[in-house]
Amino acid sequence: MTAISLEDVNKIYPRSESHAVRDLNLSVDEGELMVLVGPSGCGKTTALRMVAGLEDISSGTLRIDGRVANDTSPRERDIAMVFQNYALYPHMTVADNIAFTLKLRGVPKAEVATKVSSVASILHLSELLDRKPGQLSGGQRQRVAMGRAMVREPAVFLMDEPLSNLDAKLRVQMRAEVLRIQRHVGVATLYVTHDQVEAMTMGDRVAVLRSGVLQQCDTPARLYDRPVNMFVAAFIGSPAMNLYEAQLAADGETILLGSQQLELPASLITRAGLAPFYGSKLVVGLRPEHLAIADTTTGPQLSGDVDVVEALGSEQLVHFTLDAKRVRAEGAADEEESALVEGGQGVARIGPKTAIRPGERVRFAIDTDGIQFFDPANGENLFVRAERMDGEPPPARTGSPAQPTAV
Repeated sequence: MTAISLEDVNKIYPRSESHAVRDLNLSVDEGELMVLVGPSGCGKTTALRMVAGLEDISSGTLRIDGRVANDTSPRERDIAMVFQNYALYPHMTVADNIAFTLKLRGVPKAEVATKVSSVASILHLSELLDRKPGQLSGGQRQRVAMGRAMVREPAVFLMDEPLSNLDAKLRVQMRAEVLRIQRHVGVATLYVTHDQVEAMTMGDRVAVLRSGVLQQCDTPARLYDRPVNMFVAAFIGSPAMNLYEAQLAADGETILLGSQQLELPASLITRAGLAPFYGSKLVVGLRPEHLAIADTTTGPQLSGDVDVVEALGSEQLVHFTLDAKRVRAEGAADEEESALVEGGQGVARIGPKTAIRPGERVRFAIDTDGIQFFDPANGENLFVRAERMDGEPPPARTGSPAQPTAV
């Protein structure tokens, strides 16, 4: 069952003439954790606030549990919201903070005590019920805020960057905690974050927004393996995908990256539908893990000059330069979809035992199964375009689990 449905929803601020959200179509199913992710100012928090009833909808339809909720007050929407700043009452105990909304509703004391005890057990707060927020760690305070939302037993959870105030180690721990709690409760959840790692590790599906426009909505794996355009390709993944301007030979058998010529399998050229680009420019995308130190002379390879090596224990990130033009797909609303940058910086992810030093020239073997091609005119992923032309149905604008949503 669909718990939340946004149908052609727009948000326009008349005074500033800012179009914060444009024709947003998105659905969240019962029990699903949907993550809205994108750079600052992309409209993700505005979309969440429209669902919460804290922002008016300029046009379009919002449905919660199948009922139109555009003009419904926040109290009547049966939602619970978890904020970035916890919003706990400092003079109240943990138990009183969790129970606060129940007491406002006039729920009998015995029932309140039972509900608070049950929620505290789920959140591992049972031994902290008599403490006040000032005596708790950041992670504990966030769990109290979640408990206050859970105790209401809402139809929908809304979470607005709930982990952004925590330090890096605690944020990783709390990602798992929030996911465990959401799975236990089984309530539809709309979760907003600017952290793409958080989005990819937590979401059943992830919706990527840019300048108020939904770019793609799909499973984390599909977003990573088949980004619909250069923006999604560059935004999803850390380190980001390496994007280079390239020239496809007139016969379609080789591709030129700067001064380097690569021979690619004919099957790859066919699957990507590159025939219209023979003799033309396109953009090639390579994720860092699809570049390995070459130990043979066979297969397509790329040579680069090593600038920096980051030793991370389990892996090394090798920053290198080649003479191809790097393509930058930025997230700022006032920038072009892509911009050419002289000097082809790139990153490769290699094993921790490989000896490599700055200043060396290194040959990287390319895993052709991971290579991506993009149309330089509009940034579209050519593999995705070819799949649609081969008879796959177009992506649903609601962002159904089986198909990506591209705008």
